[in-house]
Amino acid sequence: MPEVATDEPGFAKSAGKQLLTFAAIAVLGLGALMFVLDALASLVGSDSGSSSAIEPALNMVTIAFEDEPPQLDSTQRADQISGRVLGHVMEGLLAYDEHSQLIPGVAERWEIEALNATFWLRKDARWSDGEPVTAHDFVFAWRKAADPAEASEYAFMMHYVKNGEAVSNGDMPLDALGVQALDDHTLKVELARPTAFFDKLVAFQTFYPIREDFFRKTNGRYSADAHELLYNGRFRITSWVHGASMMMVKNEHYWNRDAVKLDAIKVGYITQDTHARFNFFKDGKIAYTGLGAEQLSSAMENNFHIRRFQDGSLFYLEFNHQPHRVTRSWHLRRAMQLVTDSGELVNRVIKLPGYLPGKSLFPVYLPGVNEPFRREYGEPKQELDRVRALEHLELAKKELGVEEVPTITMLIGDTPISKTQAEYFQAVYKETLGLDVKIDAQIFKQRLEKMTNKDFDIVMAGWGPDYNDPLTFGDLFASWNRNNHGSWKNDEYDALVDVAQNSMNQTERMEAFARMQQILYDEVVLLPHYERGQSYVTHPQLKGLVRRVVGADPDLRYAWIEADAS
Repeated sequence: MPEVATDEPGFAKSAGKQLLTFAAIAVLGLGALMFVLDALASLVGSDSGSSSAIEPALNMVTIAFEDEPPQLDSTQRADQISGRVLGHVMEGLLAYDEHSQLIPGVAERWEIEALNATFWLRKDARWSDGEPVTAHDFVFAWRKAADPAEASEYAFMMHYVKNGEAVSNGDMPLDALGVQALDDHTLKVELARPTAFFDKLVAFQTFYPIREDFFRKTNGRYSADAHELLYNGRFRITSWVHGASMMMVKNEHYWNRDAVKLDAIKVGYITQDTHARFNFFKDGKIAYTGLGAEQLSSAMENNFHIRRFQDGSLFYLEFNHQPHRVTRSWHLRRAMQLVTDSGELVNRVIKLPGYLPGKSLFPVYLPGVNEPFRREYGEPKQELDRVRALEHLELAKKELGVEEVPTITMLIGDTPISKTQAEYFQAVYKETLGLDVKIDAQIFKQRLEKMTNKDFDIVMAGWGPDYNDPLTFGDLFASWNRNNHGSWKNDEYDALVDVAQNSMNQTERMEAFARMQQILYDEVVLLPHYERGQSYVTHPQLKGLVRRVVGADPDLRYAWIEADAS
């Protein structure tokens, strides 16, 4: 490990002398804490020089993001980067601890029955302006998420609440949603159906609170900048230079602020370049980074302590099934399926430990009845057959009424690993089927927008779990789900999703998922690529970094700086 500077030029030394440590001022009360945090925010927020990974004098770590977070409105967020930020600066009724177990959040206690749930909010929960977090803030946010005018991709989450589906479809008014504030600190929820995992749902970000008066004051710019957000989590954003940096400082009004060990998290760099991020780490500028194949070799040469983690995400090619798209042809999709080898992609192209070849929409870790779902119920038999693929290709041409299949547009992210994988598939489909595939590489935010607008033939997509149940993947391809970007519709599949949503019988639910899994394979709705594994390195003084399958990842809410790494 290279030597790591402990001071940031022109800043850390003076700050270390002029600012009292948080431990030293703890006895002085909230006023002193607020003064120090504001001073820290102004100093760090105005700094434009280089960063150090670890700043013990400021109790601050510096990290890098792969992309600019595109959406910090919790009712609109549909991506991992934004979710990572929101997980640090916001909190729901329930939360996850460092062991990924559900714990009280804003709600200090709760009761969930067959068709009702009640949450009692803690009276010391505060927004970052010092005002209390109330049950009314949850009512407003949940109605906003269900509002058809908002077109939230996660509006379907509100379907578990009474009248949620009718409200999100515009058939009932917003105030018909089955959530009400009995008083400032009591939230009553009527459920649309018995929901065995409702406690897991309310920890998800779509169910976070938003304070109505603040939202109205932003005049349509809520979450567009640091000062246009109000925070109730462990940290608050004090500086956001779009596309370049972000500063998160300990929230002095957080109800459990004494348990927050770091005083600041600085996002010093935003870059998709894995080489650049690794070089920042080697140069002591950021506290952790993920490793690609080349960086993994370099990390081993430098004797860095390499950690591994299975992050729960599935990556796949999703087809556009709309009538004007060539990929509406089942025979074309079947031909591509018969020449797609996820094992070759993982072992010869990605070549990173921890990755698993994609075989199903449902990753291997998801629970079944008595053991993991795929161990209990199996998985579709994978087939590779170029001769049969060519037969289906000819049938596709007849189906489409063309002499040759038109060029197929593949929408991907503008990252090195996405481009490498896309070029691999481009070559595979050209060499085996003679198909021309045009790669449409877009920056993260633009890719999400084009997916939402269904502007693709096939898209390289990924999905991570929102909660620990197969339904978090299974309902992705329900016809009503706005995340079903290819507009696939199958009545039997929708009925099976309905069973999985409503049944309290785990065997019945798992049998429904098993049938879903086979339908997706038979109809060639998607081509699973891989379940993602991650290799990463951390600064030896950074302790308590949490990697998690469900929730914000990586998670620094429980992290701290160890004074002496030796």
